[in-house]
Amino acid sequence: MRLGVLVALLFLAVPAVRAQAALTITTEPNAIVWIDEIRRGTTDASGKLTLNKVSAGRHSVRVRANGFKESVTPLVPGRRALAVKLVPTTDEAELKFQEAETAREKARDEPSQQKAADLYREAIKLRPAFPAAHVGLARVLMDLSEFKQAHAELDAARRTRPAYAEASAVEGRIYREEAFGDEAIRSFRRAIREGGGVQPEAYVGIARVLEDKGQFAEATVEYKKALAQLSDSEPVIYQMLGAAYERSEKPKEAVAAYEKYLELAPNGSYAAAIRSILEQLKREAAGEQIIP
Repeated sequence: MRLGVLVALLFLAVPAVRAQAALTITTEPNAIVWIDEIRRGTTDASGKLTLNKVSAGRHSVRVRANGFKESVTPLVPGRRALAVKLVPTTDEAELKFQEAETAREKARDEPSQQKAADLYREAIKLRPAFPAAHVGLARVLMDLSEFKQAHAELDAARRTRPAYAEASAVEGRIYREEAFGDEAIRSFRRAIREGGGVQPEAYVGIARVLEDKGQFAEATVEYKKALAQLSDSEPVIYQMLGAAYERSEKPKEAVAAYEKYLELAPNGSYAAAIRSILEQLKREAAGEQIIP
């Protein structure tokens, strides 16, 4: 075979690595930012959020701040700074939905979860065809173990938005809570299809179902898919990956995952526990036989 043809075939066999660079978004303070429907963070008190890993190519940037109309802005290739001007809203349904979302994220007990559920119901009463509110309510009902009602809310969301990746991912989580592993996997796979392959919540969901089945090595593959899409915006997934590697008896890989968690979240809720086991894991990793 001629050298030029061989080189060309080698390039075809190796997937292209998309360059990544930082992106700074400027908008209202405490605004939530999604890129391609993946939540990437919240702006600071000055309204800025710098994302260190944004792949080359076109993206969609969605921004939501309480009291303002949600905005979706295209991000063209090569742009490293984006200013998003939000417009105040008087839409009562949107304002109530925003209030419900904030309440759900802050909820830590049943009374606060019930309050969030009531706020979602108020938003839906104001605007019955409100898919995002139905999905938000389904999330709260799942946390309250009201699974039948949660499924009903997802059905209501799909009546307005039939192909809804987030709804399918939440459905998968509900099925897992109900101990219906196969149904959960099907819903998570549907979420991935509906998201065009981009749905980290679903990949994490599949990993957790696989762990329930004792398939820890297979679970690590799914966690890594989620991490590739999250761009380090959810450090807790590294903790999950590390735990799966431990159960797969791969201490070197577990150490690397745990150290990445500590790098991203040195004061995170799992940091103390991870530090307490790292030295033992490192000793186990050092004793591993290295196979060339």
